[in-house]
Amino acid sequence: MRSRTFGKLPAGGTVEAYTLEGGRGASIEVITYGGIVRSLCVPDRRGRVADVVLGFDKLDPYLADHPYFGAITGRVAGRIPGARFTVGGVTCELAKNDGPNHLHGGWKGLDKRLWKAVPVERADGADSLLLGYHSPDGEEGYPGTVDFSVTYTFTSDNVFEIESVASSDRLTPVSLTNHSYFNLAGEGSGDIFDHDLTVFAERAFLVDEILTPLGRTVPVGGTVGDFSSPRRLGDAVPHLFQRHGDCYQLPGGDSLSLAARVRDPVSGRELAVSTTESCLQIYTSAYLECASSGKSGRAYLPYTGLCLECHGYPAAVQYPEFGSILVEPGRPQRRATRYAFSAG
Repeated sequence: MRSRTFGKLPAGGTVEAYTLEGGRGASIEVITYGGIVRSLCVPDRRGRVADVVLGFDKLDPYLADHPYFGAITGRVAGRIPGARFTVGGVTCELAKNDGPNHLHGGWKGLDKRLWKAVPVERADGADSLLLGYHSPDGEEGYPGTVDFSVTYTFTSDNVFEIESVASSDRLTPVSLTNHSYFNLAGEGSGDIFDHDLTVFAERAFLVDEILTPLGRTVPVGGTVGDFSSPRRLGDAVPHLFQRHGDCYQLPGGDSLSLAARVRDPVSGRELAVSTTESCLQIYTSAYLECASSGKSGRAYLPYTGLCLECHGYPAAVQYPEFGSILVEPGRPQRRATRYAFSAG
């Protein structure tokens, strides 16, 4: 594993970058600001390696307003209705940073924090990096002091593993996700319309016109959100609700289950997503706006990346029937997601 200094924060603190090596020339670079996956390079069917996530070459654009490129988002990923919840008889008011709702942890969520990195030795020799962050009680309105650890591992067969642990001294909601924008043809190559998407889910969560979770699910079979068999995104996107993509209900639990598969037919690159989480949020980058140019020197336009966000139901405090996201003192929350890359 290699490391380098990526930049300095205006208020002090050094941002480090760590490179995790996979197989066949594959690699991932992670920066300690926001736990951001800055690059993820994997080979195509001919062995040609390309970077398949959107992002920047320098720190400054990450410090400006950007759409969570590659970051750890939370304490709760997704939209919390009304920017409030009640736990233990106490109502907590959060930042309304997305209309009337609270999105991705607030104005300064985990994506804008400096994490501490420690390399991890594994028996299989895979490059592994543990990122830690201590979140004080009341940060962004959330109750409880929470210690987070997120471990990134890149195996020799090019599986990107994410394992998270959260411990709290008070009852509090936690639901993290990785917010990478994938383009299997290579970042900067254009839109994702030729990608084929399969989603292994039978139901999706309903939202209102501003994407507020409504606490209900509907079957997706035969609807515009049905990806039970591979569909070309260019054919599907015009028919999706607000061209955004749905949040799908997954089994959740202690075991990984296959959630989605994406394939770029030109390069042959394929991505299979498995998770222990109860939700898969698809985002087509329909609203993508970025003032800074990306790594290829081009601006990132709408539909140039696909997010496959695995997390708990963001309104689960209000609707616990969809799986708990509460962390209790003495009972750490453990979650895992795997992004497996192949080509053929």
